[in-house]
Amino acid sequence: MNMVMKKTISNVCALKIPRKYFCTEGVKVAGSAIGEASNEHEKKHTVSKIIPQYDIAIVGGGMVGMALACFLASMPMTKQLNVAIVDSNPALSSGLHIKKEDPPDPRVSTVTPASISFLRDAGAWKYVEQNRHAYFNVWDYTGLGYARYHARDVNKDYLGCVAENKVLHNALLSCVKDSDFKTTIYPFRLSSMTLNTSSMSVVEENTKSVESSSAQGHGAKLQLSDGSSLYAKLVVGADGGKSHVRELAGIKTTGWNYSQNAIICTVEHTSENVCAWQRFLPTGPIALLPIGDKFSNIVWTMSPAESNSRKSTTEEEFLKDVNYALDYGYGPRPTSGLLGTRDMFSWFKMDATVSTNEFFEIPPKVIKLASERMVFPLSLRHANSYASKRVVLIGDAAHTVHPLAGQGVNLGFGDAFSLSRIIAEGIALGTDIGEVNLLKKYEAERRSANIMMMAILDGFQKAYSVDFGPFNILRAAAFHGANYISPLKKGIISYASGEHKLPIFL
Repeated sequence: MNMVMKKTISNVCALKIPRKYFCTEGVKVAGSAIGEASNEHEKKHTVSKIIPQYDIAIVGGGMVGMALACFLASMPMTKQLNVAIVDSNPALSSGLHIKKEDPPDPRVSTVTPASISFLRDAGAWKYVEQNRHAYFNVWDYTGLGYARYHARDVNKDYLGCVAENKVLHNALLSCVKDSDFKTTIYPFRLSSMTLNTSSMSVVEENTKSVESSSAQGHGAKLQLSDGSSLYAKLVVGADGGKSHVRELAGIKTTGWNYSQNAIICTVEHTSENVCAWQRFLPTGPIALLPIGDKFSNIVWTMSPAESNSRKSTTEEEFLKDVNYALDYGYGPRPTSGLLGTRDMFSWFKMDATVSTNEFFEIPPKVIKLASERMVFPLSLRHANSYASKRVVLIGDAAHTVHPLAGQGVNLGFGDAFSLSRIIAEGIALGTDIGEVNLLKKYEAERRSANIMMMAILDGFQKAYSVDFGPFNILRAAAFHGANYISPLKKGIISYASGEHKLPIFL
């Protein structure tokens, strides 16, 4: 053991800090002690303890919570912060192990170019590219109309990338671990949260908790499921749609449940799929998303009764239903000649996009089920506030959306990036990072962008849930319009790619 380490451990012992909370630079796990106490008797008679104190406590170490840690680690003004991550997922402590030979997990995400840019700049995207992933172009279609969106239409290399959630999660965790960012992982659940009751000064405990007279400050105190506590200047709720942080902070939500479920699974083809196919059916959209090799992911929206039936049916029957929904079922295949659409919009094509000259292609046939089928109820929820004193919400804790277009995790990555930048600005100005006025800047920036995307996705969901002859023709014409009106098409691609500018006519 070198002299620096000996001196550090000596200082820790002198301060009587419990060894389970010892943390150096890099990711540490609470409870993974450098050394354990010599016996249980010594533990029970510890005279005093120091409750660990952090600049930020991120509750929820999933993709969005870990993205926030990754962004903070990459910014000069925030990389010196001391961060706690509270999440009971044992994989965070033991490490996420991915084997390339394993079949893809059915839980995947479509990552937009804007999100890829955030992750690449933070140093995380290189880890994604080391594992299975798939860049793609897009076909959107109904029984009568279609639109092809190609990266070359907007001079890009790709329109997005599909990756398994575990690949994204592992990439973000690896990025944080390989940095010198001071992070401690607490593998427990959040039990309670008390705001504005203690400062960031040392608080001693004897047989019962005693607040020191100098500790009447403005920190948040988090009580964890193992009985331990920690203090933080700022608590970030990244703990999903059923956020406990949001509940403890008293933040209400507005929204509704859709009368729909999503059934997801991994399927296999005879050859590699390189396109994201989305077909709008009367009961809801079905998406076939490439995930590398000869695998694709199915996200199929339908009624709860249908989803329960298709989850339990035989593999042969399920594959038959999938191929029927993707190709020859529910009416004729789309054609480019509906109502003379090509000629109808020829006057507005201007710099006609390359992909408008391509006729509709048939989605690749599904031949094998490569994972279990999972069913999730769909809902729309939006927090009435993203921020209060010492507390801020990101990702699904702030908003949940319909899986149409796969925008959910991208909204969360946008939240994480925006919050990290706002925190950096606050530090540069000497502002308390838990001050509500600073956090409201983040809310103002993200709320409008999230609401707009939620409104568009909800509008699409409702529009394509109506199965009525004349309305179906209008929808098909809208698809052809998007395919042949070049400025509109480019606007749609740019907005779906993560740019905030809305396409014309919307």
